[in-house]
Formats: sequence, C-alpha cells, structure tokens
Amino acid sequence: MRSPQERNTRLENMTWRIWNLARKKKEFEKEEACRMSKRLPETEKTRADATADMSEDLFEGEKGEDAGDPSVAYGDSTTGSSPKTSSIDKLYIVLISLHGLVRGENMELGRDSDTGGQVKYVVELAKALSSSPGVYRVDLLTRQILAPNFDRSYGEPAELLVPTTGKNSKQERGENSGAYIIRIPFGPKDKYLAKEQLWPFIQEFVDGALSHIVRMSKAIGEEIGFRHPVWPAVIHGHYASAGIAAALLSGSLNLPMAFTGHFLGKDKLEGLLKQGRQTREQINMTYKIMCRIEAEELSLDASEIVIASTRQEIEEQWNLYDGFEVILARKLRARVKRGANCYGRFMPRMVIIPPGVEFGHIIHDFDMDGEEENPSPASEDPPIWSQIMRFFTNPRKPMILAVARPYPEKNITTLVKAFGECRPLRELANLTLIMGNREAISKMHNMSAAVLTSVLTLIDEYDLYGQVAYPKHHKHSEVPDIYRLAARTKGAFVNVAYFEQFGVTLIEAAMNGLPIIATKNGAPVEINQVLNNGLLVDPHDQNAIADALYKLLSDKQLWSRCRENGLKNIHQFSWPEHCKNYLSRILTLGLRSPAIGDREEQSNTRISRRKRIVVVSVDSGSKEDLVRIIRNAIEVIRTQNMSDSTGFVLSTSLTISEIHSLLVPAGMLPTDFDAFICNSGSNIYYPSYSGETPNNSKITFALDQNHQSHIEYRWGGEGLRKYLVKWATSVVERKGRTERQIIFEDPEHSSTYCLAFRVVNPNHLPPLKELRKLMRIQSLRCNALYNHSATRLSVVPIHASRSQALRYLCIRWGIEVPNVAVLVGESGDSDYEELLGGLHRTIILKGEFNIPSNRIHTVRRYPLQDVVALDSSNIINVEGYSTDDLKSALQQMGMLTQ
Repeated sequence: MRSPQERNTRLENMTWRIWNLARKKKEFEKEEACRMSKRLPETEKTRADATADMSEDLFEGEKGEDAGDPSVAYGDSTTGSSPKTSSIDKLYIVLISLHGLVRGENMELGRDSDTGGQVKYVVELAKALSSSPGVYRVDLLTRQILAPNFDRSYGEPAELLVPTTGKNSKQERGENSGAYIIRIPFGPKDKYLAKEQLWPFIQEFVDGALSHIVRMSKAIGEEIGFRHPVWPAVIHGHYASAGIAAALLSGSLNLPMAFTGHFLGKDKLEGLLKQGRQTREQINMTYKIMCRIEAEELSLDASEIVIASTRQEIEEQWNLYDGFEVILARKLRARVKRGANCYGRFMPRMVIIPPGVEFGHIIHDFDMDGEEENPSPASEDPPIWSQIMRFFTNPRKPMILAVARPYPEKNITTLVKAFGECRPLRELANLTLIMGNREAISKMHNMSAAVLTSVLTLIDEYDLYGQVAYPKHHKHSEVPDIYRLAARTKGAFVNVAYFEQFGVTLIEAAMNGLPIIATKNGAPVEINQVLNNGLLVDPHDQNAIADALYKLLSDKQLWSRCRENGLKNIHQFSWPEHCKNYLSRILTLGLRSPAIGDREEQSNTRISRRKRIVVVSVDSGSKEDLVRIIRNAIEVIRTQNMSDSTGFVLSTSLTISEIHSLLVPAGMLPTDFDAFICNSGSNIYYPSYSGETPNNSKITFALDQNHQSHIEYRWGGEGLRKYLVKWATSVVERKGRTERQIIFEDPEHSSTYCLAFRVVNPNHLPPLKELRKLMRIQSLRCNALYNHSATRLSVVPIHASRSQALRYLCIRWGIEVPNVAVLVGESGDSDYEELLGGLHRTIILKGEFNIPSNRIHTVRRYPLQDVVALDSSNIINVEGYSTDDLKSALQQMGMLTQ
C-alpha cells in the first residue's frame, strides 16, 4: 500500500543495515581469530609442558594398550571392585540447582527461560534416588522465592517429593527419610532473579545451605541410632552457579563433590561470537558469561567426578576448558591406576551417564504397529487433545510434534520453514509446536517473543492455517498425553536444535512409541545409537529436515521399525538404570568428612563459648593503622561489657610469626584473639598461655590440625613447588637487552600448605587470571593470590581461603554466621571479594588510610559488582576507624546487643 518512493527508501535503508551488520560480523570474526591465534600457541605450549612431565619414566603400555580405552581417558571405569549399591545403606545425598521455578508437582516448564529441562531433570533425579536401595535421604537445594505473581509453593521452606515407587516409606524408615526440595533464602526476598542475576548472592546461599546440611546430618545420625552425624556422600552441583556453590560447600565440610554442567558457558560463548551480533563485552554484560566460565573452571578444580551425558560433551565441550584436556586426563588416569607419580597434578573423572526418564506415565494402549488396542470414546480423551485438534482442518493426518521453548538455539523457525516449503509434507502431516506457556507475546522475554513472532509470521507467509497447532497453555502432567496423541496419529517427534545437550524429550518420545527426527549435534547421536528409532539431520539444512520427516511418515514399515526399536531399548534410559550407574560412581569417591574435633576439646577452647565473633581482615592500610583498628575494636567490645560473649579473630595473609611481631611491640597480647587465620586461610592458630600467669613469653600457638585435613585435598605439594620455581624464573623485567627476574621463592614465609614468593617489582607481574589459567592448564589445582600490595605471591590449596577458614570456624565451634562481623578496607588482597559476600556482617572502613589498590591484583575477568551485592543490607560503609565509628557500625549491625 506504500508509494514506490517510500518502498524504495525503506529497501535502501534495510540494505544498508544488512551491509553494516555483515561488516560488523566480519570485524568481530577477524578480531576473535586474531585473539585466538595469539592465545592458542601459548596454551598448546603449556599443555605440551604438562604432557612432557607425564612422559618421564612412563610404564610400559601407557602409550599403547590404554590409548583408546575410554575408562582410562575419562576415569569412567566400571571394572574392578566397585561397590554394589545393595551393599550400602543410609546414604544422604545433596543436589543443588539454584535457578528457575522448582517444585515437585505441576512444574511450570517453559514459564521463563530458566524453568526448563534442567528443573525437570533434577526433580526427577531426586525422586528416583530416594527410591534406590541404600539411599536414606535426598535433598534438592534451591532458592526460596517469595516474590509476588509467583505461587506460594515456591516460598515453602521444604517440600516432600513423592517417590517414583512406593518403596522406602517413612513408616519403614524414619521421619527425615525420603526426597525433599529445600528452599534456601538468598538474594532479595521479594524478587525473582534470573540465573544471570544470582552470582552476587551465591555466598549467601552457601552459608544458608551449610546450616541446613549440618543440622540435617546430625538429625539423621540421631534418627538411625548412630553416635555421629551422617554426612552427605556427595554434594552434586547442577549448572555453573550451583557448581561454585557445591565447591564452596565441599571445601567447608570436606565432602566429595560431583558436577553436571548441563549447558556449558564456553560453548555458548563460542556460538554467540560466531553469530557476530555482539562483542565479547556485550555478551558478558548480557549473560555474565565470564562469571559462568570461571565457576565451571572452579567446579573442575574441586570435583571428584564430572557427569556428562555423551562422549561428545567431553571431547568437544569440556575440552575447551583450561582445567580439562583429554590427552593429559588419559595420562594422569593411567599413572593413577599404576601408582606412578603425577607430580602434584589432578584431573576430575569424566563419567558418562545418559539421562533418565520417568516411566510412570507410560500407557500401553497401542500395539507395536501403532494400532490402538482398546480405543476409548472421544469423551474420555485427555482435554489437551481437543486443545490441539481445534487448530487442524484434518486432525487425522500424522502429527509432527516439537516440544521446545521459543529460543533461537532451538531452531523452531527452520522447522516451520522446512514444513512450509515442502508441499508433499504439508499434504501428508500436521505440525504441532509446544513452545512453553504464555499469556501474551508482549509480556514475554524479548528473545522468546522474537522467536514466537517469527513463527507466527512464517505460518502466515506459508498460509499454514489449519495445519499448525501452537497452544498457549499446557500442564506438565499433560506432556505424556501430547506424546500419545502424536503416536495415535502415527506421527513423529522432531528436535532440530543447533546443539542438544541432554535430549530428554527424545527419550520421552521413544517411551511413548514415537519415532524421532533429531539434530546430529550433541546427545541425540548417542541416544539414537542405543534406541535406533529414527533419523539424524543437519539442523541448518531445512531440505534435509523435510526429506527425513517425509521419509519417516510415508514409509510405514520404517515407522513401525523405529517405534518397535524405541520401545524395546528404552529401558536403558530408565531412572533405576541411571541411579544404579550414578550410585556405583558415588561409592568410589574418596572417604572425606568434616573434622570438627571432640566435645572435650571444644569445651576447653575459648572460642567455643562465644556467641559473636569480630573478624579483622583489613589489608589496605599500613601496619600501624591495622594495630589501631584492632585496638579500637577490642576497646569497643570491652566498654560494652561483652568480652565474654564476643571474641576476636585476625584474618590475614601474614604468617603467625609476623602476627606475633606485629602485636607484641604494639603492647598487645595475642591472647586478646581467639584465633588467627594466617597465610591467606591455609593455617588457623589458637593462642593460649603455657604457664599460669599472662606472660607473652609463655604464649603458645596451637595449629588446628583438623583444618589442615580440610584443605589438603588435591594439594600439589613438592610437584607444585618445583613447577612454580621454574615458572618464577620466566617472569622477568626487561630493560633494553637486560632481563631481571622479579619473583623469587620465599621459604621464610612458606608453610606446608602455603608456597610464598617474593615480588621485587609488582608492575611487571602477570595478571592473576593468567597465572590461574596457567595452573589449570598444568592440572595443578591451587588458589594463587597476590597480597601485601602485590609484593608477595601466595599459592594455597584449592579449598583454602580466608572466607572458607571463617566458615570452618563457625561450623567447628557452633557459631551462627549472621553473628559474625568482618572488618575490611576499601580494597585488599586478591581474595578481597570473597570476604564481602555471605550472611555475615561486613563493615567496610573507608578513609585516607586505605592504600590505593594495586592495578595488577585487581584485574579480574568480571567487575566486582557482578559477584558482590554492594547494596546488600549485610554490608555497610563507615568513614574512619575510631572507637565511635566502630561502635556505631557494630550497633547498626546488631553486634552489640546482649
């Protein structure tokens, strides 16, 4: 209807926009290729160095006989003396999945981008595990949601899940047995948060989860008659955010950790960069992708096993990460099996366990040829059938069914194009698109709204009215009925996502007798190898999709054969089979448990009698300022007559001898403190008098040996030290033709679990993220920190940090985390950000005494506000550190109430 001039102007503008987008895409691709060309040789050289170390004194056969053995490559070995699940009892398992809307019944799958297959998977996994022999209790920890416009069930602290079988009832076992969803409050109470917004509140979750796990472990121990708590056999994180939470919980409690990545960040980043629509910075701003990738790297560091659904996930996705490499993993696994030296290197076991499905919904009302054995009257048909059939002019035609949320990566528009442009297929079949639940397109997320709008536009363009169904609503319980409707019409299920991580919908379709057409990228390849119930296609080729659908639906013998194969082999994807494989792996994990001492020891320690703790963790001031802060804080507590109920802890990167030299000349007694967290969290000491009179010369410092057992996990020891010494010689300051080494080993400030290095020129230090990357490529699992204004490098175990040491103290001595106040400066050592988050009270001391933060150790992959909620009610700022300043801050935090 527009005039030719207006139409030409719009076409010209559109042409320029397309040209500009294409030009930007080429620029992004060029920049990314240049960046990768620089980084790849460095990474490959580092990996080669690590592999070369593994090549020394190899045993015969390591390069040959085990080279192709996947059990050696990934640690996925079921041979040998693995425990049988029937031989164990009273297992307590903790699963963590933080995002989305999680409940046991009537799941709102597809309501938003975070409530999808993962939510369904973890809930069904919890149910299935609780029904398995030997499992006493399963807790699925998630976020409590009290936001308006969300059902009240998401705010219930605990929800009992109905098990998949009638076994293991409470009458047969105990009050605390079974499977539960435990909702931990963290983040804003009245706001629902997308997964990208959860990062600043992860440490709050960890503190809340610690309290629950400790309490429940003790309750289970008492219930089953044990004299000690029954600690979780594993803490299993699902997705990156839950992975970092599981890593912190694993370190705090000294318990084994497992991890399932679901959809990995690096793979997503690579895909988004290839699209060329956003720069790396824009992608990070939208998806917080660098937080996600770092969390996945940390999960690799801390996990004993990583559960993948396919070999492709391991070899093509996990192999992108610094902390995992297939060849090095094979070599390390082979050396472990033979008892050879691994030079302080560790690699998590990659375990392939296909996802399970709930078989309770199967209704055997069709024979193997798809004919209905006992057809029911139309009045008995499920209501969802009529909601779909009303779209069709001829509802008797075979139904092509797709169940996917409206996201670009699900590739729904290509499916509609394939259907719309193939007239024989349109004449043969109908198309049903189950794209989650929606109220109005205008109220949907922008990305989902764009996909749905494109689908509706294509339906109009190809005039597919009467041939395509796209219902607005369906219940989770109605999904099996939708599969059955497609099977009744002798249709097919289609999943042409660009990449499919799990493929649970494919298994569900097979379970209901539907042959499949699936993407050749990801899990469907291995699913179809087992089920042999369909065809694989290139998701980018719409003609191939149309041809495969037409072939499957028009060839009745092929359709029947695929249906029969699927039903015959589907038992391999049952939840009992999944749980059997899962538990067989869990029972091979190392025997680790919290070392919290005995009651007699606790009663003789001052810190055990405290109700509150004030922790001084100021790194950004001079030693004189630190002494004044300590003296003023102690004075505030004493003048309030709270010395008996409130204790003090000094948390620092200093050694215990440096602390003694700091306090004694200033006229302070080390016994004014209940504990010292030293060497960046790798040592905890308790001061006490060796004599009867308070005399400094008789003060002794008792090392907490139990804490040492908590942090020794994957410590590289001498192998790590030798590599760091070698690396230090390569970090030089160049002036003309001369080179000067700037990092030197510092034995005086080192300890068993802290390797210290002296830095003579911080301006030439590599960024900390590069050092951590280097350690991971070498499979050296450790925590590297710059401290003392970057004049010292400390390398400690992966589970050692000042924040983790504080959690350990709270667990061991029974102190509630909200009753802890931490004093910090405006900046600090490399672990500064970890001291800010959590349920403890944080007081940031501002003022001119703060030394400007060093550029080197503040360079991070993501902004501080991405991981710390600086506007949290648990964090306050105060100008100065006078007694009045500290008193006011402690009062505001509720620390001065009797």
